[in-house]
Parts: sequence; structure tokens; C-alpha cells
Amino acid sequence: MSPIFTFTVIVLGLLAVMGIVVGVANDAVNFLNSALGSKVAPRKVILSVAAAGILVGTLTSSGMMEVARSGVFYPAQFTFSEIMMLFLGMMLGNVILLDIFNTLGLPTSTTVSMVFGLLGAAVAAALHRISIDPAIGLADLSQYINSGKAMVIISAILLSVAMAFLAGTLFMYISRLIFSFRYMPVFRRYGALWCGISFAGILYFALFKGLNNSGLIPEDILAYVKEHVFLTLFGLWIICSFILWILQRLRINIIRATILAGTFALALAFAGNDLVNFIGVPLAGYDSYQIASATGDESMLMGALMHPARANFVLLLGAGIIMILTLFLSKKSRHVTETELSLASQHEGDERFGSTFLSRGLVRSTLVLNNLWTSIVPTRMQQAINRRFEQLPPEERSSAPYDMIRAVVNLTASAILISIATSYKLPLSTTYVVFMVAMGSSLADRSWGRESAVYRITGVMAVISGWFITALGGFLIALAVTALLLWGGWIAAVALTLLCAWMLIRSHRKTPAEKENNTPKPVITDAEKADDVLYSCVEEVCATMEQVTKIYNRTLVAVFKENRKVLKEMVTSSEALFSEARSRKYGLMPTLRRLQKNDINTGHFYVQVVDYLSEATKALNHITHPAFEHIDNNHSGLSKEQIVDLMRVNDEVEAIFAKINEMLRSKDFSELETVLEMRDALFDTIVEATKHQLARIQNDPTTSTKAGLLYLTILNETKTMVLQARNLLKSQQYFLQQKQ
Repeated sequence: MSPIFTFTVIVLGLLAVMGIVVGVANDAVNFLNSALGSKVAPRKVILSVAAAGILVGTLTSSGMMEVARSGVFYPAQFTFSEIMMLFLGMMLGNVILLDIFNTLGLPTSTTVSMVFGLLGAAVAAALHRISIDPAIGLADLSQYINSGKAMVIISAILLSVAMAFLAGTLFMYISRLIFSFRYMPVFRRYGALWCGISFAGILYFALFKGLNNSGLIPEDILAYVKEHVFLTLFGLWIICSFILWILQRLRINIIRATILAGTFALALAFAGNDLVNFIGVPLAGYDSYQIASATGDESMLMGALMHPARANFVLLLGAGIIMILTLFLSKKSRHVTETELSLASQHEGDERFGSTFLSRGLVRSTLVLNNLWTSIVPTRMQQAINRRFEQLPPEERSSAPYDMIRAVVNLTASAILISIATSYKLPLSTTYVVFMVAMGSSLADRSWGRESAVYRITGVMAVISGWFITALGGFLIALAVTALLLWGGWIAAVALTLLCAWMLIRSHRKTPAEKENNTPKPVITDAEKADDVLYSCVEEVCATMEQVTKIYNRTLVAVFKENRKVLKEMVTSSEALFSEARSRKYGLMPTLRRLQKNDINTGHFYVQVVDYLSEATKALNHITHPAFEHIDNNHSGLSKEQIVDLMRVNDEVEAIFAKINEMLRSKDFSELETVLEMRDALFDTIVEATKHQLARIQNDPTTSTKAGLLYLTILNETKTMVLQARNLLKSQQYFLQQKQ
């Protein structure tokens, strides 16, 4: 056997491990978000329950492995060498594609990337065969591609989007009509019956569908259940409801138990359905290697891959352990999780997405339809329905993005749909199902109000468009990589493997979550008591002003030295600071409600503090950006005279900010007038520096226009920044005095 194929098997094994790591980071959002979004239990407990589901699911997923072996192409039409390059090309492209989406924080579909990656790689292998064999042409391409099975798989994936959205919307609407947002009184009466429905559905599909081919359930029981589906479901519902009723009487929170059970079932369905996406192709490559090694013929056709896959429980167990470790250790999975939670949140806040023409048009059309609906439905019925959907007042809301009723709906609908697809060996996209169920339930729950609908719709459209990009990108990347492998031989295999390794290492050096940790976070949303809110307000103002001081000083020094790298860092830091200030404005209303419980005047001064802080960070942003663009475009640096003037300005700004920061930290505002005098002196210095520049422009025609504009921009924005900082200090003084 040629060493290139041994090398390929080793690389496929490594890519399988990397595929699991990258794939679980992407797909953890699918089975964790309902439990995390409702904060049903501590994160470690939720992860432990999901880990148990993953372990059971991996040991029962062997039936899905046939999709990677013969679901998209006819292996009997390809030689061993072509099959190995096909598998390697698909895996190299797949890992890179998924890592790009994880880095961007967008949940995508590992199923789509696998199916379209295999399709692209198979097309490349078929084109290679056609190019070297004059007896066949492009018209014979259908002999190599299993287009019928591929269309069934693709149709199931696309159909899952509509089905999941409708299921989530319908289940949520009915559930909210029954329980409303004040669900505990009704839940004490009918909660056991309602949770019993969820438990019955979860148990049926997890046991009799998800574990159908595992051999763990006797054949006679499976046959009986198959013939009496509705009777089985009814029996499970009665048994589960009775057990839950007893537990409820023992004062056990059955809704928490239902959510954790749903998390377990969804993790089980995920592992059983999606494990093929991570290790199906490497296992098929390993089987191909063993088949060819037994015959010693590298040119043999691989029709043997059409036979059913045999489960290797050791490999499946190893894959399950890697998935569990990734689940606990991956930081990228948390970043991906934030996207769905922000789009499904019950509360208004800083939206992650903007608005588009299409999203605005959809909202307007929906408002027109709503007006038409209200003109038809009787007023009393509308009022009765609206009372069931009446939101809790802010003081009664928890910090969770949504309540436990919606979490149960999300888990139940998702687990049932995914388990049905798994039982029929259809690689349904768990990402599509879980995401669209969550979006449907949030829409039915009226989370998309007029204040947030346009942004939420834009976010959903961005994620869905990313799925189509996944399909196209997976197809094209796999096609290109496989073509290079087939025509480039071992040189291309080694080069592309090293390129893939380098890209992944560079990507994992610093995750988005780690970047976010470099800047201070507003902590007001986590504070509950009035004193805690006050402490948080003071701390965030102090921390922000200290950051402003540091960034301003480093920016001017970098401009003097024409240090592009430092200026780029300062642009990133100032943008993060300004973004944080904008986020603080979105959190203004709940903060004001907490502050004004004790004193109505407190909120007035806090509004001023937030506004001045935002304006100061905006002025800083208007300094760092032009400075970086000036140096980045290789314009001429500042003259010695300009540097001297700015150094004088910088020294005075540094002294003012040092005094401001000292007063903010000590809460001693006795030297407020001193800051006012220092500010006036700085403004005089800025006026003199501006006059010097105007004189240079008039006396020296060779003066750089670009450098002069940057110089004047820095002076003007510095004046604005210091003015806002001094106003902030004064408002902070009044704010603290009102609390004493």
C-alpha cells in the first residue's frame, strides 16, 4: 500500500477529532440554549445532563454512517485512490468552513456542510475520471452522483426549516394561551398533564425511534410499538403524567425536570443524528483502506462501501468522550450560543443586528395584516387572548432571556422532529430545526414587538443566508480541494493539510469570547439591589474614564511615532468602549426603575452621566479612527512643530484626566473648580495650537494638507472629549449626592 494512503488515513483521523471539536462548538447551541435561556439549573448541571445524552446517542448512531459512505455518490464507480482523495478533500474543506462560521459567531449546519461537501468532492472526482477516460463524457456524470438520494436528503433539510418554524409557533401559541406568563397558578393544576405530553413525546422518540437500531430494546417490543403507535403514546402520557403528578405533590419542580429531560433527549438525538457529520467520512476512509489493504489493489473499485456500516463501539465511545470534553471546554460554543439567545430573548435590549429594507417591509406588511385581523376578530376574544400574552412588569421578570414554558416547548418540538428524521436515517439539520423552533416560539410568544421585530428578522435572515452560504461554500471548497488533490498527488495532500492546520491554529489563538474579556463589562444588568446598582454605576464610570485616558495617550504617542500596529489596537479598543456605551443606553430603562424606587431625582442625573460618557467615548473614537487611517494610508507624519503642540495638549489632558479619575474613585469632588480652571487653560492651549497651524498653512505652502487635517481633528475632538468629561464629573457629583 502506498505511503500516501497511510498518510491520508492518519490525516482523516486527525480531521475527525478536529471535526468533532469544531462541530460540537457549532452545534452545542442546539441542545443547550433552552436550558441556558431559561436558567433552569447551573451551567455545569446542564452540561452534565447533555453529556449523558451525548454518550448514549453516540453509541446508537451507527445506522447514520451509511450516509457518508453511499448517500451522495455511487462508490462502485470510483477507484480506491479516488475515494481516498474524495474523502480527504471533503474533510479539509469542511473543518475550515465550520471554523470560519464559529469565529463569526453564527450557528450553521454541519449536516449541510457534510452533504454539500461530499457532493462537491464527488463531482470533482467524477470530473477527474471523465478527463482521463476518453470513453466517457459530461453526460455520464449522473452515473457517479446518487442524485435521487441526494435530493431526498436536501429536500428533508430544507423542509425542516418550514416544519420546525410552524411547529414552534403552533406549540408555543397554544401553551401560552393555556398558561400565560403568570403560569404558576394554572401550572399547579394542569402542569403534570402538560409536562406529561412532553415526557411522552420525548421518551417515545428517544427510546423507540432514537434507539431503534441499537439492539438495546427487544424486537417484540419494537414490533408491538410499531403497530400500536397512538396507543403507546397515550399509555406513556398517562404513566408520565401520573408520575409527574406525584412528584409535584412532593414539591418537586417538575418543569425543571422536564427541561433537563428534554436537554438529555435533544443531546441524544443530536449525537445520534450528527455524529456522522464529524466522523462518518473518516470512518468510511478507514474502511476503504482496510478493504484495499486486504486485496493489495489500489486501483480497485469501491463497491464494497455500499454494504451496511458495522458499528465500531470503541471508536464511537472515543468520539463521544471527545464531544463531551469539547462541550465543557470550548469557549467558541458560548459565542455561538449568544446569537440564538439574543434573537429569542423575551426582553428588549441592545440588538446584535441592524435593519434591512426587506425586514422593514416584512414588519410593515405584518402590521397591515394585524390590522385586518383585529377588524375581523370580535373585541372580547382579542381582549381575552391579549390577557394571556400580557408581559410581566420589569420588576417581576427574571434575568433569563425567556421563561421555562417556552424552554419546554423548544425542547419538545425539536427533540420530536429530530428523532423522527433519525429513525428514518435522514440527516436532518439539528441547527435548522432547533433554531427555527426557537424563532417560531419567540414569534408566537410576542417577543418580536415593534421595538425589536425589524432587528430580530434581520438576524434570522442573516443566519438563514449563512446556511445557504454554507451549502455553496461547502460544495465549492470541497470541489476545489479534491481537484487539487487528484491532480497534485502527495505534494498537494501535504501542502493542503499543512495549510488547514495553520488556519485552525491561527483561528484558535484568540476566540471572540477572549477578545471581549479584554474590555470592562457593564455590570448593572447583574445587580439587583439599589445599593448594588449604585456601586455598579460608579464602578463603570470610573473604569470607562480610565480606559479613555489610556487610549487617548497611547493614540497620540503612536501618531508621533507613526506606529500603525498600536493605532490599530487603539481603534479596536475605542470601538469596544463606544459600543459598551451604546449598550449602556439600552440598559437605561431597567436601571432607572431600580434607582428611582428610592429617589426620583437620582435617575435624572444618571441619564446625564450615561449621555456624557457616551459622548466622551464617541469623541475618542473620532480621534483614533482618523489617526489610524492617516498612518495606514502612508501619509506623511506630523511636523516637529505639530508634535510639540500636541505634546503640550496631551500633557494637559493627562493632568485633567488624572484629576477627574482621582475624584471619581475617591468620590471627593472638592476640587471640581480646579478641574474647571484646568479645562479653561487647556482650551486656551488648543486655541493657540490652532492659530499656530493656521499660520503654518499661510507661511509654508509645502505644509501637508492631510497632516494638517488630522492635527485639527485631534484638537477639536480633544476639546469635545474633555468638555464632556468635565460635565460627566459634575453630573456624577450630583448623582452621588442624591444617594447620600
